[in-house]
Amino acid sequence: MLKQRVITAIVLLAILLPALFYRTPVPFCALALLMIAAGAWEWGRLNAFGQGGSFGLAALCVLACGLSWYGGLLDRPLALLWAASGGAWVLAGAWLLRAGVSGWPRIPKALRLCGGLVALWLAWLAIAQARVMGIEFLLSVLVLVWVADIFAYFAGRALGGRFSKGKLAPSISPGKSWEGVWGGMAGVVALSLAWSFWGGNTLYSQLAQRHGIALMLLAVIFLAAMSVVGDLVESLIKRSAGVKDSSGLLPGHGGVLDRVDALLPTLPLAMMLVTL
Repeated sequence: MLKQRVITAIVLLAILLPALFYRTPVPFCALALLMIAAGAWEWGRLNAFGQGGSFGLAALCVLACGLSWYGGLLDRPLALLWAASGGAWVLAGAWLLRAGVSGWPRIPKALRLCGGLVALWLAWLAIAQARVMGIEFLLSVLVLVWVADIFAYFAGRALGGRFSKGKLAPSISPGKSWEGVWGGMAGVVALSLAWSFWGGNTLYSQLAQRHGIALMLLAVIFLAAMSVVGDLVESLIKRSAGVKDSSGLLPGHGGVLDRVDALLPTLPLAMMLVTL
């Protein structure tokens, strides 16, 4: 398993890094579109849509993203869209976590399929816009999610259960602790302070310049919390479907949705914060 994970990671980096650092955003946006389409296929399978229906959902996702690209949305601020999507993620995420695993099948399948398709389209549009804004800006958003996840893992391993009486969401993801969440938040606070003082075109510098350091710190804590929501929501859906991974597309790593679950809410919310 470890060998599979390493090989898959090396292959992904060999593909992603040249696309990311290419002189224009086109290769990266195209590659992100391919991955989001794979995520849409996984979404159909998680919701028992069948193989043909899942491929159809992936095609619809490609069509929606392609029309957005062709229509020039990557160069527009889209403040209202990001505000609406951010609010929807907060409300829907809270409702889903409150409803739990048993609440997911009670949602009509058509609504689940459409909701997932819209969430994936918004994630692609956000990551593509972020790349158009600059490589450093995009990396500052991605690294925030990665740092939150890494710090949460080590804080949970070292301190899990020492300061809180219960698990974060035992019926959804028994391994996650409140200490892990706090550790992730501490990690992004340290990251944002260091990177904002360094300067450059980043999420942190933009937030600090527009709203001040205090609100910038609140914003990154909020984004770290929403990355946890994205992770938990995907875990909830997988438990409802009775599967461990969203697919086996990435050997040793599961599926695409397993790798981008925390990014699905975080990317549109980051765009919302810098366009308000």
